[in-house]
Amino acid sequence: MKLTFLGAVGTVTGSRYLLEDDNRKILIDAGLFQGRKELRERNWTPPTFDPADIDAVLLTHAHIDHSGYIPRLVKEGFRGPVYCTAATQDLCNILLPDSGHLQEEDAESANRHGYSRHVPALPLYTQEDAEVALQQFHPVEFGKRYELKDSLLNFTMYRAGHILGAAFIRIDDGMTSVLFGGDIGRLNNPVMKPPAKIQQADYLLIESTYGDRLHNTDDPTEDIFRVVRDTAARGGTVVIPSFAVGRTQAILYHIYQLKKQGRLSDIPVFVDSSMAIRATALMGRHPADHRLSPDVCKAIDEMTRYTQTTEESKEINSRHNGMPKVIISASGMATGGRVLHHLKQYVGDMRNTVLLAGFQADGTRGDRLARGEKEISIHGEMWPVRAQIVKLDNMSAHADYSEILSWLGNFNAQPRRVFITHGEPAAAEAMQGHITDTFGWDAHIPAMGESVDL
Repeated sequence: MKLTFLGAVGTVTGSRYLLEDDNRKILIDAGLFQGRKELRERNWTPPTFDPADIDAVLLTHAHIDHSGYIPRLVKEGFRGPVYCTAATQDLCNILLPDSGHLQEEDAESANRHGYSRHVPALPLYTQEDAEVALQQFHPVEFGKRYELKDSLLNFTMYRAGHILGAAFIRIDDGMTSVLFGGDIGRLNNPVMKPPAKIQQADYLLIESTYGDRLHNTDDPTEDIFRVVRDTAARGGTVVIPSFAVGRTQAILYHIYQLKKQGRLSDIPVFVDSSMAIRATALMGRHPADHRLSPDVCKAIDEMTRYTQTTEESKEINSRHNGMPKVIISASGMATGGRVLHHLKQYVGDMRNTVLLAGFQADGTRGDRLARGEKEISIHGEMWPVRAQIVKLDNMSAHADYSEILSWLGNFNAQPRRVFITHGEPAAAEAMQGHITDTFGWDAHIPAMGESVDL
């Protein structure tokens, strides 16, 4: 087998790996690059392979930095199957058309306001392109071994605990095995079930998003309570840019706990993202993937005000203007979506708070807010930042380096090599050091485009 690293190296986005074996080409993940302009422009760079030559895509999970390039891949000629778990397919049914729709909106806005150097500005793909691509998805079960057609390769997916449907993917050709770690979930996540314990693989790809950091061990419930309480006392609004899948559901769970205790009973909570609303509904469809009981899921729904339409979204600010409230809206790094309209409404008032509840990739709008910039660009205009900016370091759905080391401790044999991916350079180097110091394993940080014979 030959493995080529085409994304998620030197950065946390754009997950994309090409595995070649016996004249077969398999793509593991096909994600979008996000963050800095230089990274986003990579999405437009023609791939180093012919999409028509790809036999199959194996997808670890539905987040756009892992799945978001699939519609473009299909548009450029890929005709093979996309294998993923059932929950991942359900989430991609939501995320990919939404991604195409947002790109169409962004292109239309750029053309209308003239802030793109491309005339006309075009979307990478459309909502229709995404819906066409979804016809090539094929769901598989956790723990069941599948053979790839006309190939010596077989694969098995194991629960990764990151979001609904997230999987580790172990690929084997009868002689050599390689485990694609995807994104590894927290070992004690109150919402998601823990990642499966893997004991053996010849080669391993491991993420390093938090390779140089440990998560804050404070209870997120208490942190959220303090932020909402203090903001409400000022008569302000809490705006939470949130990933529609995973993070929104976790935040709602913590707020549910506070309302159940009677500590935030009078504060209305809005989820203003059709994608997040649909993803939350999937919790009931895939109960085996998480820890929440049907009664808790029902109670969360009853406490939350879901806004589906643009008109309902606007009413949050018109009908509830000047009232303390919590608005949870995608996207998690404030790179697009309805949350930008709420930021324009609230970021300029010191009574309000923007609560960043997760990792902010370098160069994203969320990262610039976290770094304390005094004005940010939204839809081609500069907006002053006067609201309180609070970043929580205990809400991540990614394991930190200590949790990853604990998970690696389940291996009963040393891998031939560990590849450190999905991290900024400093985090990847730190993760490499942790692995070599703790286990003495050969840990390597690949470069973009690097190929390795396995």
